[in-house]
Amino acid sequence: MNKREVGTAYEKKAGEFLEKQGLRILCRNFRNRYGEIDIVAKDGEVTVFVEVKYRKDTSKGMPEEAVDFRKQQRICRVADYYRMMHHMGDFSPVRFDVVAICGKEIRWFRNAFDYIGR
Repeated sequence: MNKREVGTAYEKKAGEFLEKQGLRILCRNFRNRYGEIDIVAKDGEVTVFVEVKYRKDTSKGMPEEAVDFRKQQRICRVADYYRMMHHMGDFSPVRFDVVAICGKEIRWFRNAFDYIGR
């Protein structure tokens, strides 16, 4: 499997995990010229933009550590475009989450940009 295939497989796994937690998947791999958001979901009334990170082990660090400040900025720009395209107002509730998969362990960081990379 190449990197893209591995990424797609783990994004699917993350989506299934989130659905089991009660989220509704709206979109996968939303792209524009600024970048990509792996999963867009709804958690009640909140639109959730999810970045999925996978590592087979911790030899290169924890997967969530790869979502640094620059990556967060890129995701926010893509999310702004998504919100504009879907006519979401400035006061529509949104959240940025990270699903980190390391080996077989899945960790879900809600409001991840509040504490990852700081």
